[in-house]
Amino acid sequence: MTKHKRILLAHGSGGKLTHQLIDKLFVPTFHNQILERLDDGAILLQDSDTEGNERSGMAFTTDSYVVDPIFFPGGDIGRLAVCGTVNDLAMCGAEPLYLSAGLILEEGFPFADLETIVESMQQAAEEAGVSIVTGDTKVVRRGNVDKLFINTAGIGRVFSGVQISGRNAQVGDRVILSGTLGEHGLAVLLQREGLAFQSKIRSDVAPVNKMVSRMLQKFPDAIHVLRDPTRGGLATTLNEIAQSSQVAIELEEVKIPVSPEVLSACELLGFDPLYVANEGKFIAIVAPEVAEPILQFLRRFDLGENAAIIGQVLERPQGKVLLNTSMGGTRLVDMLVGEQLPRIC
Repeated sequence: MTKHKRILLAHGSGGKLTHQLIDKLFVPTFHNQILERLDDGAILLQDSDTEGNERSGMAFTTDSYVVDPIFFPGGDIGRLAVCGTVNDLAMCGAEPLYLSAGLILEEGFPFADLETIVESMQQAAEEAGVSIVTGDTKVVRRGNVDKLFINTAGIGRVFSGVQISGRNAQVGDRVILSGTLGEHGLAVLLQREGLAFQSKIRSDVAPVNKMVSRMLQKFPDAIHVLRDPTRGGLATTLNEIAQSSQVAIELEEVKIPVSPEVLSACELLGFDPLYVANEGKFIAIVAPEVAEPILQFLRRFDLGENAAIIGQVLERPQGKVLLNTSMGGTRLVDMLVGEQLPRIC
């Protein structure tokens, strides 16, 4: 399956090694039609009417959070866990309804910190309009886990008539990004390493489901793909879409929104903001004739005020992402290789 005989940190980066693990081990072993869609969640209980049109079903997703540090500017591991799972359901074209929460605690973990994190989870759930309805708690000996790990799973109702999948990008579609890149990954890294900048960078972690739900209700037939660019960032997520849909995606560098603070930090630290994780942004690939109306609609929301049309879908080269640079050239944007920023989600 792979030249690696042991699991590396990079297998959890969301980049090439993660996809090798999924494609060569998990999908062949667990293979079924639902899993093989490889979207942000599974669509269940979806059937067709007498005319062959798919009816609405349920979306189900799960994720685990091992962020270090567990508290960072703009959020904490609890808020991250709730928002991450809510957003994955929204990326399936679903209205999130219920979450579960599983906590693995290290012996000796401060109870006051646990109270803070649990309260943060509830606040995020209220913000998203979901309920945490079941869960589990385990405690392991000191040193067998790093403070606290959280697993969340969620279920939601898919909006009727909505067909969202990473396989659905069509030639001519436009690529919309809902806001600026890189805040979450850099906020976590700077807090971990004790680095200070004159302008404080805060994580963008937030539930985007209400904005997405209203967008889907207003433009139900025009939105083909939704994804949140978390691990591996914008570049890796767009590569996933290009490969799933067997299309090319062309980006315009000058149109990609990046804040001056993030851009300065990336230049200083040697990072490319295209690969830095986000937790409150999403990509929408939409029909060209409604791209501008959708953009203006998103800009009405606080979370979408910096939304931009950043590119388009082409026929070739299939499975590739191209970037027209600000210098006038074009370069290939590959999937993340290795582990750029470990433990950011």
